[in-house]
Amino acid sequence: MDRIDEVIERWGRDPEFVIEMMQDLQKTFRHVPRPALERMAEVTGADLARLHHVATFYKAFSLEPRGEVAVQVCTGTACHVRGAARVLEAFSRELDVAPGGTTADMRFTLEGVRCLGCCTLAPVVTIGGDVHGQLDSSKVGKALRKVRTRSDATQEERDA
Repeated sequence: MDRIDEVIERWGRDPEFVIEMMQDLQKTFRHVPRPALERMAEVTGADLARLHHVATFYKAFSLEPRGEVAVQVCTGTACHVRGAARVLEAFSRELDVAPGGTTADMRFTLEGVRCLGCCTLAPVVTIGGDVHGQLDSSKVGKALRKVRTRSDATQEERDA
């Protein structure tokens, strides 16, 4: 609860800043926990139903825990035409998680998104914010191995 209170205090308990509070909570917890919404309502005086509406309206927020690394496969028109469905299926097999889900180890969340704005790179995927263009299903395993290796090295640095 202390970390939730820190976020609320950072924004002066002002109900006008509930979206900013939720952004900070999302960054801290990789989702907006239900107890955080309840605490925000209690401290700011904002209506809990309104806070829930905001948290579910914006795609940037999740009420469910998300993985450390977001894998976003563009399914917009250009990507769709160039095989995005096969790429999404390949990620789903590699990660053993359905689109919209998070791996059991909480490392990856897989999502299909409408457009990443990189149509000339179709099909395009972001993995942890890094853009991978012209990615076909045969390259999915290699892309994930790079991310896993980098993530493992970072974790070892933290542990040292």
